[in-house]
Amino acid sequence: MKSSPILGRREFLKGAATIGGGLILTVAIPPAMRPSSAASATPHTFAPNAFIRVDREGIVTLMMPMAEMGQGVHTALAMLLAEELEVSLEQVKLEQAPSDDSLYANPILHIQSTGASTSIRAFWTPLRQAGAVARSLLLTAAARRWGVTPDSCQAKRGVVIHTSSSRQLRFGELVDAASALPVPSLGSVPLKQPNQFTLIGTSARRLDTPDKVVGRAQFGIDMKLPGMAIAAIAISPVFGGRLKSLNESAALAVRGVRQIVRLDNAVAAVADNTWAAKKALAAAAIQWDDGPNGQVSTAEVIRQLEEASARPGAVARHDGDPDRAMASAARVVEAVYQLPFLAHAAMEPMNCTVHLHKDSCDIWVGTQVPTLTQVQVAELTGLPKSAVRVHNQYLGGGFGRRLEPDGNFLAVRIAQHVDGPVKVIWSREEDIQHDMYRPCYLDRMSAALDVHGNPVAWKHRLCGSSVFSRYHPDLIKNGVDPDAVAGAAQPPYELPNIHVEFVRVEPPGIPTSLWRGVGPTHNIFVVESFIDELAHMAKRDPVEYRKSLLAHNPRALGVLMLAAKKADWGRPLPARWGRGVALQFAYGSFAAQVAEVEVGVDGRVRVHRIVCAIDCGMVVNPNTIAAQMEGGALFGLTAALYGEITLKNGRVVQSNFNDYRPMRMNEAPIVETHVVQSSEPPGGVGEVPTATVGPAVANAIFAATGKRTRRLPIKALDAVP
Repeated sequence: MKSSPILGRREFLKGAATIGGGLILTVAIPPAMRPSSAASATPHTFAPNAFIRVDREGIVTLMMPMAEMGQGVHTALAMLLAEELEVSLEQVKLEQAPSDDSLYANPILHIQSTGASTSIRAFWTPLRQAGAVARSLLLTAAARRWGVTPDSCQAKRGVVIHTSSSRQLRFGELVDAASALPVPSLGSVPLKQPNQFTLIGTSARRLDTPDKVVGRAQFGIDMKLPGMAIAAIAISPVFGGRLKSLNESAALAVRGVRQIVRLDNAVAAVADNTWAAKKALAAAAIQWDDGPNGQVSTAEVIRQLEEASARPGAVARHDGDPDRAMASAARVVEAVYQLPFLAHAAMEPMNCTVHLHKDSCDIWVGTQVPTLTQVQVAELTGLPKSAVRVHNQYLGGGFGRRLEPDGNFLAVRIAQHVDGPVKVIWSREEDIQHDMYRPCYLDRMSAALDVHGNPVAWKHRLCGSSVFSRYHPDLIKNGVDPDAVAGAAQPPYELPNIHVEFVRVEPPGIPTSLWRGVGPTHNIFVVESFIDELAHMAKRDPVEYRKSLLAHNPRALGVLMLAAKKADWGRPLPARWGRGVALQFAYGSFAAQVAEVEVGVDGRVRVHRIVCAIDCGMVVNPNTIAAQMEGGALFGLTAALYGEITLKNGRVVQSNFNDYRPMRMNEAPIVETHVVQSSEPPGGVGEVPTATVGPAVANAIFAATGKRTRRLPIKALDAVP
């Protein structure tokens, strides 16, 4: 399928820079915070801005700008609003915001996009301001009715109370009066200080859980419309291949099949039900022209990376004189690391329901980028953007896959040939074999040690695809992709002479994209594995070795020592057991993990326990953080142990959970989360544990067996005596 530039709009990530292993981006208050005129509000509601409505019954509706894909953002963002508005979380009703960058753009990413662990960071201030402004207007409306000053009143659980007389008015009784008041300017209403929080920082139950438990929650794949057809698809098995021939009459002979849609690189069978559509594709006996990528293999991709790693790259960081330090060092250590392509394999396969009309288009889908979908569909159909309505649903797993609008684009191309609504569903096989993959990487590391084993020079040459060159080429500075070097250009350690460079190598015909973290999921493995190798060469404890390099970085040191303490670092373990540690700074948060691993005599790896420590600044919902750390650790552990996409004859070999396997329930370790109490601004959480778990496990394997893992996935080791 033609790869379209997902975030090729200039406003995306405008003004970004890479600092400290994560993206530090310009943050703007979204236009949704602009005051609304009384005339623009729905009758009988109070809507001081585009985020919030309060009706005469006192029901508070938050227009949710971000997509819920299991990360708990619906609850955490509602907590920000409820805290300042002074209502309980149970009083907040959620409504998915429409696709509108002018109102609901993520203040960090500059489009309406859920990703990069930015939701709390982006809306920490805007949603609190929205609540504070609304509270101020309701207090003023009540004070005027009573003939008192607003500062003699307080709000609590959706009620305004006159402190001295105990008179009360519910929010719903004040909406008309509050709607007639001028809206205060941004920043004029003071926000609560952390010591005044009553909701933020407490463990709140997820707002989306009840509907999910009883089956009321609607994901994209659940969509049903009157007269809707179901389309199954077959896409060229080789990227860049084209349709050569098919037996259309045989496909149409299958009962329930309505039509066959031919595209240049795909075939869709449109039918009354999924089974009929799948049978039709099988009967069609489709033949493909593989095109120029029909001989691509994993071996060829690795060969290209190895060749590229022999030449200098674009310099991401250069401090001191590493070459000179190496020339006079007591010892030089070198290593090569290799990481594979990874698929997203979301539990809900790609799907999209489209009803294309003559003058409009409705799309029901779970997407991380609703406005980008809207723009691209408008360009495809020739419709004005306002005529493309994206009805965003719950996402059954995003992980970056649903940052890509390619599936939505394909569904609209099919809908152009169908009369009425059609739901396009990718099979698991089509989903895994036509993903947009986390890049494959090869890294060359070298370090110089002094007589005490301390690093006096550090060199890191990383080779792989540049995802951001497609997302936003404006961010590529002097050949450096800021995401590709995240976690490598700014390791948390004190390294006096450091040189980091990036060699861009694009795999032939294989589309790459964002995963649950990209640069850090690769670089943290390399950096933390190599720092462990240096500790071993220095004959020093891995935790103590890291500690000696962190005197300048108290937050990093704090999570390292907390994880080590909670994991009982140093306590003896049985034979063939080991503990490994890894540390990172990415997405604005500091985190450390300790993995406790057993390696059987047959080489089989069993992870028993993962202890996580995180300093993510101000905490909104501790329950969400714990869930994210657990889910992210298991997601990353699955990739570290089993995740690998390989190619043969231009085709992705893996096809389903039998050969691109997730972690089984009986394999899942205990995951403990310990959160550092902090007054720093919030950092991201969702992608943090995914990057740290791989090196922690690899380092634990070395502690247990003396065998160093420099290539993922780990799968199983050779027999261990």
